[in-house]
Amino acid sequence: MAGRRNSRSRGERAEEAGGAPRPPADPEAAAREVCLRLLTLSPRTRSQLAEALARKGIPEEVADHVLGRFTEVGLIDDEAFAQAWVRSRHTGKGLAPRALSAELRRRGVADETIKEAVSELHPEDLEEAARTLVSRKLRTTRSLDPDRRTRRLVGMLARKGYSPGLAYRVVKEALAGEGADPDGLPEDGFFDG
Repeated sequence: MAGRRNSRSRGERAEEAGGAPRPPADPEAAAREVCLRLLTLSPRTRSQLAEALARKGIPEEVADHVLGRFTEVGLIDDEAFAQAWVRSRHTGKGLAPRALSAELRRRGVADETIKEAVSELHPEDLEEAARTLVSRKLRTTRSLDPDRRTRRLVGMLARKGYSPGLAYRVVKEALAGEGADPDGLPEDGFFDG
């Protein structure tokens, strides 16, 4: 095995050793290759690609040029990325606008683009998604007392970005539909704060 070559580049080895990666001989070609490789794996935001290029030691002006060209030809489109992200994560995970906004912000999407993407979610869709999430979780909380059960279900919705008012109302309705005494549940203000 001594004759095997290390598959990592010299820049990657230097970076792992604590030094800055060496800029490639042809930074523009290297930047295009990095972007194409990453975009082949999954859609990325301009910010995510800029971070990847910086990690590879691509000079900022070269990165800006390549990212600008990729944006011009439609290979990078933060608006389309945000819209697809919102649809996918809302449908698949039941996430609400607050959680979706936080995820998109972490990926470097601009606030205005985030607002546009999450505005496509309608209140009735959010309510339906919240009901679906609660009905799935309801079975696993049957052994708990009503207060604890309510806190768990409302907390689950809160972590997914639902407002306290909507979360509490959906949970209260679901528990009442199961035969729980709605008067025995905590008041709405219990979860505010």
